[in-house]
Amino acid sequence: MDLKRKPFYLDDTAIEWVNNTLNGLTEDEKIGQLFFPIGFSTEKEYLNHLRSLGIGGLFFRPGVAEEVQQTYEYMQRTSKVPLLTAANLEDGGNGSSIEGTAFGNQMAVAATNQTSDAYTLGKIASSEGKAVGVNFGFSPVVDLDLNFRNPITNVRTYGSDVERVIKNAKEYIQAFHDNGIMTSIKHFPGDGVDERDQHLLTSINSLSVDNWKKTFGKVYQELIDFGSKAVMVGHIAFPAYSGDEMPATLSPQLLQDLLRNELGFNGLTITDATPMVGFCSAMKRSEAVPYTIQAGCDMLLFNRVLEEDIQYMKDGLSKGILTKERLDEAVTRILATKASLGLHQTINHGTAKFEDFREEQLDLADRSITLVKDTQNMLPLSVEKHKRVLLQLLGSFDSNERVLEKVKAELEKRDFEITVYEPETNFFDLGTVTSFSNDYDAVLYVANIQNASNQTVTRVHWHTLFGLGNNLPWFTKEVPTMLLSFGNPYHLYDLPMVDTVINAYCNYDHFIEMAIKKVTGESSFKGVSPVNPFCENNLLEELKNED
Repeated sequence: MDLKRKPFYLDDTAIEWVNNTLNGLTEDEKIGQLFFPIGFSTEKEYLNHLRSLGIGGLFFRPGVAEEVQQTYEYMQRTSKVPLLTAANLEDGGNGSSIEGTAFGNQMAVAATNQTSDAYTLGKIASSEGKAVGVNFGFSPVVDLDLNFRNPITNVRTYGSDVERVIKNAKEYIQAFHDNGIMTSIKHFPGDGVDERDQHLLTSINSLSVDNWKKTFGKVYQELIDFGSKAVMVGHIAFPAYSGDEMPATLSPQLLQDLLRNELGFNGLTITDATPMVGFCSAMKRSEAVPYTIQAGCDMLLFNRVLEEDIQYMKDGLSKGILTKERLDEAVTRILATKASLGLHQTINHGTAKFEDFREEQLDLADRSITLVKDTQNMLPLSVEKHKRVLLQLLGSFDSNERVLEKVKAELEKRDFEITVYEPETNFFDLGTVTSFSNDYDAVLYVANIQNASNQTVTRVHWHTLFGLGNNLPWFTKEVPTMLLSFGNPYHLYDLPMVDTVINAYCNYDHFIEMAIKKVTGESSFKGVSPVNPFCENNLLEELKNED
């Protein structure tokens, strides 16, 4: 471990601070530094309890900007050692506060085919995170979306192309560095091959070592060489390298042999959230908690019960599962990371004030929304041809009402007559084929199906009424039908009979506004799909055929 070289670049004064701070910590305080819990309250009593445990980092989900900023400032001013303060900043500043800018997810950024948009995403995310006291972004996602069935990578990624992912990630990371805060490339050794979610089990990167090195390995090598300060390690196995199906978070082969030795990573390693089943099911938690540090992770993210995990770590140290040498090495890297951000000298507590990025939001949406196909020449949607529209919302997410009302309002202000589909409750509500064709000039499916943790698929679930419901796309040869997706770009897998398909990637209001402009012909389509929306998994199949 060389604190003078990439990614720390510490001078003698900073190294002296690291060493003096390490030597000034008790064993319990060193153990506290390993933990990066999620905060559940901003009450002083709770915060003081966290502080008494000597935690090394702290994460809060988005809250009111001023409250988040004041909370982090209180914790920084009262902690013995400066904290790493984090947020999920994948889409913009909305990952750190509810007033933050929702710019667009990574796939929307990649769809513009201009890497400068990744820099803009990073600029907005890092500046607004910094404004509330965040110094650490749990982003970017550098997974390759090779398997369209994967329910968790999807639009969080820059797509399936190695070079596109590298170029966009570098721009994003550079913006963070320019703002004086750090990123964490994730999820090592790489998600997007399995069709399962590591939140629910230990997922598998099943590539051969040679093909991993040409894909995920190339991504990580480039971004490590670029100066990424941290790697977030997934609960993902890579059996071709390790010889087993242990998650990388518990694999010395993947953490030390591959990441440290072969890829030459000298920075901070942090687990993905350890309450995930992919971690918990691999080993007894009392053993896994200390062993993840011994195996090569420097920090442990989130907990089932923080105090219990701290005790597990202490017990692991006394039992020899974790050695004192490895504890000191991990804490040294944690302190060096803090020093590389200048936290040993000064801490920017933020102002909880943001710029207006409305123009940038609309510009991104304009250049990313992608026409997948229109083989029936249905576009543009016009009042003259398609005045009576049956609007069907697919998905069951908290944002459904907002998305539905926004789409409906945008169409109605253009004089379309909108009927919102209501699920039938009996066979008498179905009507005849003739009546359906006479009642509607067009059907618009709006897919608001988001990739999210802890779900097995991101696919369409129909209201069928024993196979007769009008939610089902039985009518595509009777009435012109369009699919507009504000999330998952792979819905053609379930709707191959729909001949007009548009991927908008995001359900933020500016994407909805711009999508309707494109549907009605007020704006041209400019986006380029970063993945194969026809769901052929051709890149993954080519890699596996090579094996």
